[in-house]
Amino acid sequence: MIKGTRDKVGGVNPAIADWVTRAAVGAVFLMNVWCAVTFLGWPDRFAGSFEVGGSPGRAIVQAFGVLFLMWNATYPAVIWRPRGQHVLFAVILVQQTIGLAGETWLVLSLPAGHPVLWATGVRFILFDGVGLALMLMAYVVLRRGYTR
Repeated sequence: MIKGTRDKVGGVNPAIADWVTRAAVGAVFLMNVWCAVTFLGWPDRFAGSFEVGGSPGRAIVQAFGVLFLMWNATYPAVIWRPRGQHVLFAVILVQQTIGLAGETWLVLSLPAGHPVLWATGVRFILFDGVGLALMLMAYVVLRRGYTR
């Protein structure tokens, strides 16, 4: 372990735990907001990935952008005060788990003949899986950083 990262009772230094959490949650937050902005601003670039097109396709992709923003409304509070928002952080982890499970279910239930849609689903699964693993690690570090 890096010198100064543990406190006197064997837990993680609370300040280090806060910054690990900010980095993990912040990275996922920034990627999600980036996706939201691109879906909202340039929906035609992504409509084909969902096998939709025209005005309905643009609206669907932009709706996904809005959903990304809604889903991430809780992240800034955790980034700002990680130790003060551990319950909210747990809610974020549950949301991420639901998203990952739902995306996995959708991909596994796709009928044959949709390789583009399947690839899109797999990208979401990979992104959300990595995000969940990163944030779970940060949650464990944060919990260990509580003063006893």
